[in-house]
Amino acid sequence: MDKHEECCRAPDPGLWYKNKTFIVALVLGFFVGLSFLFPLLEPFRKSFFMYLSFVWWAIPLGLFVGGLIEHFVPQQYVAQILAYPGKRSIIHAVLYGFFMSVCCHGILALAIQLHKKGAPTSSVVAFLLASPWANLPLSIILIGFFGVVKALYIILSAIIIAIITGLIFRFLEARLWVEVNQSRATFDKDYSIKADIRNRYQDYHFTPKQIWKDIRGVFQGAVSLSNMVLWWILIGMGLASLAGAYIPPEMFNRYMGPSVGGMLMTLVVATLMEVCSEGTAPLAFEVYRQTGALGNALVFLMAGVATDYTEIGLLWANVGRRTAIWLPLVTVPQVILFGIMANMIF
Repeated sequence: MDKHEECCRAPDPGLWYKNKTFIVALVLGFFVGLSFLFPLLEPFRKSFFMYLSFVWWAIPLGLFVGGLIEHFVPQQYVAQILAYPGKRSIIHAVLYGFFMSVCCHGILALAIQLHKKGAPTSSVVAFLLASPWANLPLSIILIGFFGVVKALYIILSAIIIAIITGLIFRFLEARLWVEVNQSRATFDKDYSIKADIRNRYQDYHFTPKQIWKDIRGVFQGAVSLSNMVLWWILIGMGLASLAGAYIPPEMFNRYMGPSVGGMLMTLVVATLMEVCSEGTAPLAFEVYRQTGALGNALVFLMAGVATDYTEIGLLWANVGRRTAIWLPLVTVPQVILFGIMANMIF
């Protein structure tokens, strides 16, 4: 098991003191407590509570939705969706990404597994781009930070970029400019997801025992997701609180303001930061809060997907070096374009 799969395992309940969410929350609570004794830490406390006021409802709601998806969406649907022939496989890969509820490292590991099981390179890339910011649980958290309209712009931008990139990679595959997956997933023409959902509904028994079983399943799925992502969200909130409390606003405006130069600097900073996608949401909101540039926040979020060296390294080693090289070449110009459009609109 590599580090990406290991980071997404649910910890042993008996080893609660090794739970990463517990450790991060304990550290943050310690500094918040110290802030009542040391005035130097008071700006950090106020900034942290401000972030908490934005997402106190979004985080549990996102975890609950993730638990629903984990419990009720069978893995059997995945192979059928990604094995669909034709260009619609790109749309299906993005759709699958929407229903994902794993941490960013888990998405990387899952994308490689999908490739090994026969998913086309173009579908794997589309899934990899869409999942971090177009998946339902994290979308709810983005709405908590940015509000409905601005969050939807970010989410739709991620979806559009994923679809366009998938179609471009399909073009590159046809000309052998990127690696072509030699093993193809089998598409079962006789299997219907709609029919399966209908049959599951007809066979479902609304008994107290079954309902209690489903409640436990959803709860376990939510707990599993929280073990994957909540500690990253808390780290992001801590880092964003430090930035908001101690970095002068003029520095944000000077180096990461609503200009092409500021956007490129944002891209560089986001590329260099090894922070999981769940942790970049608070940091991206801090960029937006300080500069008023939604486009820069979008670039900060998407750069982790488009230019992250861990992701590129995994693609290089498991899919192929041409795929790894083409990924930033195709995606970064789109990210910059959607960022410029966001700064013009909002």
